[in-house]
This record gives sequence, structure tokens and C-alpha cells, in this order.
Amino acid sequence: MSAPRQFTGDTLVIATHNKGKVPEIAALLEAYVAKFPSAGELRLAEPEETESTYIGNAALKARAAAIASGLPALADDSGVSVAGLDGAPGIYSARWAGPTKDFTLAMERVRRELEAVPDRKGDRAAFICALALAWPDGHVEAVEGRLDGTLTFPPRGGRGFGYDPIFIPDGYTITCGEMDPAEKQAISHRADAFRKLKILCFGSK
Repeated sequence: MSAPRQFTGDTLVIATHNKGKVPEIAALLEAYVAKFPSAGELRLAEPEETESTYIGNAALKARAAAIASGLPALADDSGVSVAGLDGAPGIYSARWAGPTKDFTLAMERVRRELEAVPDRKGDRAAFICALALAWPDGHVEAVEGRLDGTLTFPPRGGRGFGYDPIFIPDGYTITCGEMDPAEKQAISHRADAFRKLKILCFGSK
């Protein structure tokens, strides 16, 4: 098994058209990378997410951006996987919020579908974040981070985003929607994934 490929350049394309995601990722990697152009800024096409796993979709997006730009590219794919729903909504987490990205509707759908599960045993769930770093030759290094917890209804807290108001991390009594943002970021699935990626590809200890 070959050693993981190390990132050695000064420019990393963030494979997203979401302007809010770029500074968040840049802040996590600024010690290793000088420039962070986004796929949106470079006017790269958004590939259709056709894979069946978080890592598959992240790799697809990263590889497409790297090949199109001629530069290394980083992409993420994330969501919430609910045990009682056999892992759903999973990679479709954003799609459950509909075209207007209304996560109030998405959280209500989770509640409604869980209530229909016969002999349900608890409401275990996990936030998952996959990160894929791709090079123009098609090579990809990928990691997956997670945050385990329990769902609660009705939603609590106005902080965070997505499914945060119904997710209580293990070891806590408050939801991610009630948590101080800095505290949430320190324990999040995204933080876990970035810790792994830094060790794998950026020489971090």
C-alpha cells in the first residue's frame, strides 16, 4: 500500500459554488495553503452527484474541479444518517430540505418518518463529513469524519444550520442548535474530518 500523497503547492481549489463555505475551509487550512480560489469563482461546472456514498460524491466533485482547473481541489459531502431510517437521509440530507433549502421541512420529515417505524429502538444518528483532495492527474485522497448523537423533537435552538436543532451530541444535553458555535465547531464531524486530512496530506501531527 503506497503512502498518502502530500499536498505541496500553494493553491487549492475549493470545489464549491457556496460562497459561505470557502472562508470556513480556508480558515482551517490557512497554515498550509496560500490561495483558495473556488469552483464558483473559476466558473467551473458543477458535476451531478451520482455516487451512493459521502466519500464517493466528495471525490467526484474534487476530481472534476481538479481536472477542469489544472490545480489540486478539495471537496466535501456531508449529511445526517439516522439509524432508525436505515441511514437516511444520508447523502440526500440537503435534498430533503427541498429546492428552497428549508430545513424545518427536512427535520419534520425525519420526525414523521421515524414515527412510522415499527418497534423503533431509540433515535441514534450521526453527522458525517467526507473530504476528498484530488489532483489534476485524477489521484484522490479521502477521509471521513463523524459526530455521533441522538435526535430530539421538537427542534431546539436557533444557532447552527441544517439538522443542528434536533441533534444532541453524545456527552451533551443540548442540541447543536443551542451550542456555542466555537464549541460545536471543535467537536463537529467537519472538524474530525479536517484533523484526519491534515495528518494524511499536510504533514500535521
